[in-house]
Amino acid sequence: MAANSSSLSLSSHSSLPLNRSLSHRSHQPSPNLPFTNDPPSPRLVSVRAQGGSERAFSVDGFESGSGPKSVAHSDCTEASSSSSAIDFLTLCHRLKTTKRKGWINHGIKGPESIADHMYRMSLMALIVGDLPGVNRERCIKMAIVHDIAEAIVGDITPSDGVPKEEKSRREQEALNEMCEVLGGGLRAEEIKELWAEYENNSSVEANLVKDFDKVEMILQALEYEMGKLLVLQMVNVHDFNFLESQNTCASQDVLHVLMIYVREKSTDMDEYSVMGAEHGKVLDEFFLSTAGKFQTEIGKSWAAEIISRRNSRLANTLS
Repeated sequence: MAANSSSLSLSSHSSLPLNRSLSHRSHQPSPNLPFTNDPPSPRLVSVRAQGGSERAFSVDGFESGSGPKSVAHSDCTEASSSSSAIDFLTLCHRLKTTKRKGWINHGIKGPESIADHMYRMSLMALIVGDLPGVNRERCIKMAIVHDIAEAIVGDITPSDGVPKEEKSRREQEALNEMCEVLGGGLRAEEIKELWAEYENNSSVEANLVKDFDKVEMILQALEYEMGKLLVLQMVNVHDFNFLESQNTCASQDVLHVLMIYVREKSTDMDEYSVMGAEHGKVLDEFFLSTAGKFQTEIGKSWAAEIISRRNSRLANTLS
């Protein structure tokens, strides 16, 4: 992604209509996409037939618009909408349980989920100051949906060796599937539009949210790097050293408990150290990969603050 050093300014992309045209193609649900192994429960949907009449059908393909099982149109529409919403939200649960693969690949224990990452990005969009030509509400929505397709495809990272075009194709296909689960309509179209706008980096809002994506990542990297130091701050170091020097069963038991606690709260714990310089080196990759790639002045400013805090803590730890 090419860096754009200019600050945010009013753009023709800053206020995009909800009904703008997007490229659509006929799409059949792929059997390879891992929704669930359980058969779907029948749901009634309203379909407009030729001539303008509407009849109710269940999603398993059996017409339910005649006979004793026929339902009123309003009841059918309400039931379908509620069912589709819960189906969609249940699918999105995977965003809460799927861990970010970049941290897993670097040996982080108990890493953040995709939803964790998107939530803090949404908070960034919420608290950022007003910027000329930027629709802040749109930024919040975009942050919420930008990784939503990963509920199906998972977190694809550069280390997976998937070409960018193929990654985008998989995510577009997954997004279409999710919007079908939602039942289509205005909200589904809005999700598609927001996702495409972010994917194509085609507005000042997308520029800003792309920066938030990187800012959130390096802030999380800093927090993982500082994990060991934060644990030590919860344990009185003088008491820790005192217990370690004692030769009594009681004190050794307490020391053992404290060391287990520290190990559980730390990551990559082969050999305990206050900062864990080796662990810091591993996470350097996340800072290096984002250097010079921030597009907005807000992104540059927030990233600089994170890097400044990192450098300051490293200097204090090593001094």
